[in-house]
Amino acid sequence: MALRVAVQMDPIETVNTAGDSTFALMLGAQARGHQLWHYAAPDLNYEAGRVRVRARPLTVSRTGSRHFDWTGEPIVLDLGHDTDVVLMRQDPPFDMAYITATHLLERAEAETLVVNDPAEVRNAPEKLFVLDYPELMPPTLVTRRLDAAMDFRARHGAIVVKPLYGNAGSAVFKIDTDDGNLPALIELFGDVWREPFMVQQFLPDVSAGDKRIVLVDGVATGAINRLPKPGEIRSNLAAGGSAQATGLSPREAEICSIIGPELKRRGLVFVGIDVIGGYLTEINVTSPTGIVAIDRFNGTDTPALIWDAIEARQRARG
Repeated sequence: MALRVAVQMDPIETVNTAGDSTFALMLGAQARGHQLWHYAAPDLNYEAGRVRVRARPLTVSRTGSRHFDWTGEPIVLDLGHDTDVVLMRQDPPFDMAYITATHLLERAEAETLVVNDPAEVRNAPEKLFVLDYPELMPPTLVTRRLDAAMDFRARHGAIVVKPLYGNAGSAVFKIDTDDGNLPALIELFGDVWREPFMVQQFLPDVSAGDKRIVLVDGVATGAINRLPKPGEIRSNLAAGGSAQATGLSPREAEICSIIGPELKRRGLVFVGIDVIGGYLTEINVTSPTGIVAIDRFNGTDTPALIWDAIEARQRARG
């Protein structure tokens, strides 16, 4: 059955079609005959119990001079009445605007399927949700206090300091045991962010790669190994890292088996986790990436698996 799919994302004009996971999902939907609509999170409106949005129909393509074409003028969609599926795929930052969008979409969720579940996205920030699994993580501290960070470093050696709500590897710092910049860095973090920050034991195995593993409805479907460029500790592709083909180690398969059922229960259909040296470091639920590279290396079709899961959930809703 053809579905009416509204995609909440960043401007379609700026999409990097070579590696963008949302674009791959749109291509997969279109291949199944689903109707696509595009809109941005600021276009959401709520009135009298209804969530509406000004959206525009489109088609997408990897060939030709343009990667998309509008197929009609913008119209106002009632997300409960006029759509079957909403893909919440705008990029972070995970700020109050993002959180507000989850609250609004939650009010349409009784009538249309939102992927990922907006309430669960709101309750599962990548660097906080992972705290539910301390046995899978490296030694970790969440704090705003310099003395706590200094004590943690004294006990665990070199550390990585990063904001709780950063993304794409932004503002991630390695601080060695003899580095005198930790007080200044903590002062800077306190000036820039009101929230606590995360401190983790530095994992030297990051030089061998930071593995992104994709789970679809709680089941691991593929992975890539992301290598930092020379002189960097960050392996995020957005920060200049490079991808290579990989599989899952027994430890990584174990991690997926532990967290997978909870992801499925929460309605987190498309999730990307990060693993370094056998340690789980993040659970990405807002706008996970990596499926294009995974499929390129493995000859797989992850968008098809995601749409299989979405369609099964939509049928189950009746």
